[in-house]
Amino acid sequence: MEREGDNVILNLGPTHPATHGVFRIVVELDGETIVNCDNQIGFLHRCFEKESENTTWGQVIPYTDRLNYVSPLMNNVGYVMAVEKLIGIDVPERAEYIRTIICELSRIWDHLLCIGAALVDLGALTNFWYFWRPREDIYDLVEELTGARLTTCYTRIGGLMADLTDTWVRKARHVIRETIPNAIRDVDRLVTKNRIFMDRTIGIGPISAEDAIAWGFTGPCLRAAGVPYDLRKDQPYLVYDRFDFDIPITDNGDTYDRYLIRMEEMWQSLRILEQAFDQIPDGPINVENWDVILPPKDEVHENIEALMAHFKIIMEGIKVPPGEVYHATEAANGELGFYIISSGEGTPYKIKVRPPCFAIFSAMPQMVRGHMVADLIAVMSSLNIIAGELER
Repeated sequence: MEREGDNVILNLGPTHPATHGVFRIVVELDGETIVNCDNQIGFLHRCFEKESENTTWGQVIPYTDRLNYVSPLMNNVGYVMAVEKLIGIDVPERAEYIRTIICELSRIWDHLLCIGAALVDLGALTNFWYFWRPREDIYDLVEELTGARLTTCYTRIGGLMADLTDTWVRKARHVIRETIPNAIRDVDRLVTKNRIFMDRTIGIGPISAEDAIAWGFTGPCLRAAGVPYDLRKDQPYLVYDRFDFDIPITDNGDTYDRYLIRMEEMWQSLRILEQAFDQIPDGPINVENWDVILPPKDEVHENIEALMAHFKIIMEGIKVPPGEVYHATEAANGELGFYIISSGEGTPYKIKVRPPCFAIFSAMPQMVRGHMVADLIAVMSSLNIIAGELER
């Protein structure tokens, strides 16, 4: 802590326990009132975009796990859809449903952690444990499907790593009908009308619709400011246009509204999941194109053409046609976009990620100026800044 004139300079992070990851915030205080705020990043730069230029297209998928590591499956889906768009292929219908299912499970997974951790920061630890059970159940589903709880690497260019089993679907239906709704109701009863929580969040860290758009906000933080923008409705992809669901919005754009939006979005994701499980068709999960996807293992063992296709994809990578493309999906924090350039080789020429967190974190100084230093923690928690996607 330093003193500049009558004001105090306070350093939060990069190792401060109140921060959600490795980034630094330097605040100038007049008493306990924030006069200015300087956000600094660069402590978790992993060189994702540059590293991608030295790997095959398929080898990029594990790197995407580490973007928003709270919902890695959504990163897997967003990246392979961008590559498939550049190649010009459509995956089978069953794969589209499965991708939708894992994305909505991930949205709930992400919101449960965001809300739970935000409430811990405000001293309401109990709610974190109410959300722990459904998060663990989702983790178990993800582990059973992908073989990992965090580094999922589940999607493939042209399909998926594995299909859903009947047992998995049964377990998932139980989780979305029992565990998750019960936890949301419990926390809703404990928090939403809690006087202390309302006093700590209403009117704290507000942003107007105009400013949110100007800063490049997307996702729950934008919808909390009253802008009903959601790629699942505005630019439908996968099979979202076949489902009945609402895009919740609020008007104040403050910390309390961001909580309300995430709570309601979990209910809407449950509606989507129920419809997806009812509608999902039988059929293959991968395209039948050995130039894009690895042949089945039994074919590789018995068929020379399959063996050669397997060898070429592993050693040389998929040959993506020359060109460039931008494709975005509605991730838990907002628009997650991949801008990709191919020179026709087996590796990407350039990958640029548009992470939702960067625009939101950039606006934080404006949102906290004039508030108390304790409010900064409440605001930051409600923004759900994930350092992994903030810096790539």
